[in-house]
Amino acid sequence: MRSTRDVGKEKKREAAGDDGAELGHYSDPPLLVLASLVGGPKHGHAMIEDIAEMCGTRLGPGTLYGAIARLEQQGWIEPMAAEERRQPYRITARGLRVLRARLTTLKQFARAGLGRLEALRRVTP
Repeated sequence: MRSTRDVGKEKKREAAGDDGAELGHYSDPPLLVLASLVGGPKHGHAMIEDIAEMCGTRLGPGTLYGAIARLEQQGWIEPMAAEERRQPYRITARGLRVLRARLTTLKQFARAGLGRLEALRRVTP
């Protein structure tokens, strides 16, 4: 899943013939929210800023709150007591297990993909 902001940027790059240098930004909103909450409970704006700092992806509010709603339904995050107008969330034990499993899979995938790129680099002049 991608932020709607990312989609507009991609279309502009494609139209301009850009090589996609910004495509290195990772965008899987539920996974990004879980990774943010591992650092401690946060409300929405704090998650947006943390995710942007962590990986360079800035989620829009609709994308963020859609991911939060799905994660809460799955029992992977839970709301905490509201602080004034802000609603903080924290990751659950189940969410930690899911995050660990997904990150392990991504690590294996990245290792394989980077290995193939390295092999290609050695073959391609």
